[in-house]
Amino acid sequence: MGKKKELEKVRSHLLNSLTCPLRDAATNLVFGKGNPEASILFIGEAPGEQEDKEGYPFVGAAGKQLDKLLRQIGLTLDDVYIANILKYRPPNNRNPTDEEIARHTPYLIEQIKVIQPEVICTLGNFSTKFVLAGFKVEGMKKIGGISFLHGKPVEMNVEGFSFKAFPLYHPAACLYKPTLREELEKDFVTLQKVLCLEQKEAKKGLEQWISL
Repeated sequence: MGKKKELEKVRSHLLNSLTCPLRDAATNLVFGKGNPEASILFIGEAPGEQEDKEGYPFVGAAGKQLDKLLRQIGLTLDDVYIANILKYRPPNNRNPTDEEIARHTPYLIEQIKVIQPEVICTLGNFSTKFVLAGFKVEGMKKIGGISFLHGKPVEMNVEGFSFKAFPLYHPAACLYKPTLREELEKDFVTLQKVLCLEQKEAKKGLEQWISL
């Protein structure tokens, strides 16, 4: 079964099993978008107003910023998959609670298991803390803030699954703090270098396998 169909199974599982007050207040489930076969996964925080209306992540102002940043390093939606910590919008775009994160992230973990990304780019504090804590809500409080972690790749291995985590400021941050845009652009340049290195390592591995 292809990854697209596997993700549909995860989506159906979520719709059939998730109980959460956010779901009752939301207009749409915001599950994910992009290429299920991508080696790069971006994880944001939660849907906003526009995402709730359309049912897709990063379609509002922050999404436009993310699209621009991706294009600047030669990537499009065909090259990445995008999801969120929360699958339903919190009222007034407030921060997620620990309980909400605990309810929603099992489905995010299922998405990650299907996609098997080589690089996970975390956008903002909540996704960064969750991923660097090894996909465990209870470990999030031990992780530092995004202002110290952004732009620094981290080698991760969670229960046998190896990947690079790459923390980034959330694109919405530069809408409220324009001074962060330069930092975010610099981090995307670093991300480009990380991705090029990953591709070289993959190519080298393939060449070694062919020569056997």
